[in-house]
Amino acid sequence: MPFLGQDWRSPGQSWVKTADGWKRFLDEKSGSFVSDLSSYCNKEVYNKENLFNSLNYDVAAKKRKKDILNSKTKTQYFHQEKWIYVHKGSTKERHGYCTLGEAFNRLDFSTAILDSRRFNYVVRLLELIAKSQLTSLSGIAQKNFMNILEKVVLKVLEDQQNIRLIRELLQTLYTSLCTLVQRVGKSVLVGNINMWVYRMETILHWQQQLNNIQITRPAFKGLTFTDLPLCLQLNIMQRLSDGRDLVSLGQAAPDLHVLSEDRLLWKKLCQYHFSERQIRKRLILSDKGQLDWKKMYFKLVRCYPRKEQYGDTLQLCKHCHILSWKGTDHPCTANNPESCSVPLSPQDFINLFKF
Repeated sequence: MPFLGQDWRSPGQSWVKTADGWKRFLDEKSGSFVSDLSSYCNKEVYNKENLFNSLNYDVAAKKRKKDILNSKTKTQYFHQEKWIYVHKGSTKERHGYCTLGEAFNRLDFSTAILDSRRFNYVVRLLELIAKSQLTSLSGIAQKNFMNILEKVVLKVLEDQQNIRLIRELLQTLYTSLCTLVQRVGKSVLVGNINMWVYRMETILHWQQQLNNIQITRPAFKGLTFTDLPLCLQLNIMQRLSDGRDLVSLGQAAPDLHVLSEDRLLWKKLCQYHFSERQIRKRLILSDKGQLDWKKMYFKLVRCYPRKEQYGDTLQLCKHCHILSWKGTDHPCTANNPESCSVPLSPQDFINLFKF
């Protein structure tokens, strides 16, 4: 079985294959060179193989150094693999354990935010870290956290989408930083306190930029959402999983306001997020004696967590305990790696590193 991490038995030794099996081949400069070289392998072949490996290592090292220098990201470290082995104890092959900060640095969240399927997942994960796990990150991970957050804000400012989601994230982070800096103390955050004060000012600046966004009406004249048949409009609105989006959509046009108040629409939304038992505990009747599903939804949201839905999530392989994004190749020895992968919610990802 191949070793996936640092192995205490390597590197530093060369091995050659003989008729009796693999044997160690020491360097000439070490003073303990094996005298009978012909019993192991042909010297010319051996030197050619070593020269080829040396050239490969040099090319790989130069390319890695060039990628680091030309990288436009602000992260300090570059990781070639987009997966990480999650281990919670020491073995002969691996020492120590995997931390939340290490996983956060290795799983390429900077690229994930550019994928619309992973964007909400990464934002929710950032929000959970901002609420309670910020102090568990290392200094490099905290810096990486702020760099990814900056990319998220710049993407929202450019695309003018998911504005409310990022507002809530920034407000959560600012509240947590105020508590950590003022009430808890300065020692819980890695780095100079003036640096964190500057970051808090940056967060306020981002919030101001988001508040000043003016969404412009498209210039092209073509088929719009309101031009669709009512059944198609209602079908599209049923795909929205957040009641606040329905309310915002109803404020865009008078005709959409009528559709956004549809009782069946709000009933399906309640049944999607909450169980029958939870719904029965929060029944609200309207003036006409019917169930007011819209008011029930917002009351249920305040009492119970909503069902989380993501287009793409992180996957944990139960066979080799490797954490990666779905579709990312990792060195798994299982016959069917896809059957061993388990999707993780953002909260499951956080719980994975609680020892």
